[in-house]
Amino acid sequence: MISTGEVKRGITIELDGTLYQVVEFQHIKMGRGSAQLRMKLRNVRRGDLIEKTVQAGERFQRARLDHRNVQFMYRDGTHYHFMDTATYDQLALDESLLGDAVSYLTDGMVLQLSEYEGAPIGVELPASVLLRVTEVEFGIKGDTATGATKAATLESGLRVLVPLFVRQGDRIKVDTRSGEYLERA
Repeated sequence: MISTGEVKRGITIELDGTLYQVVEFQHIKMGRGSAQLRMKLRNVRRGDLIEKTVQAGERFQRARLDHRNVQFMYRDGTHYHFMDTATYDQLALDESLLGDAVSYLTDGMVLQLSEYEGAPIGVELPASVLLRVTEVEFGIKGDTATGATKAATLESGLRVLVPLFVRQGDRIKVDTRSGEYLERA
C-alpha cells in the first residue's frame, strides 16, 4: 500500500481494479478542512487521462510490475519492435501503449520494459537522451541578451526550443520528463 505522501510522478497504482500511472500530482492545503491530493492519472491499458482528487492520508494499492531490459530495433507503421537483451526474443508494441516515449526512441536504445501479470504496459525511459538536430529555424542576430530560443526538429520528430547557437547536425541532450533542451553534447 502507498499513502498520498508517498505518491511520485511515474509510479503505477491500482484504483478500482484499473491500472493508472501518475502523470502529475499536487498537494493542496485548504484554509479550512483537510489537505487534499490532486492527481492527473493515465490509464495504462487505454491511454486516456483522468483527474482524481483524494483526501490526504488515503492509501492506494501499488501495482507490482516486472521489468526487463529491451533494445529498440525499428518502427513499422504504428508498431515499435523491441528485442529482449537476455533471451533475444522480439516483441512489437503499439504506439498507443508507449505514449510519449515514442518521441525519444532511437535505434539501439536500451530501455526497461514494464509488465503487469505477463502483459507489457510500457517502457521506462532514461532521465535524458541524446538526439540529433535534423532541422532548425533561423535565429535572429542580436536577440542573445534575452536568452532567446528557436524551434528545432530532432531525429525522432520531436520539436524542442533550443538556444540560438544550436545548428543542424548538432547532438543535444533532452530531458525525457519535460521534453526540454538540457545541453549540447
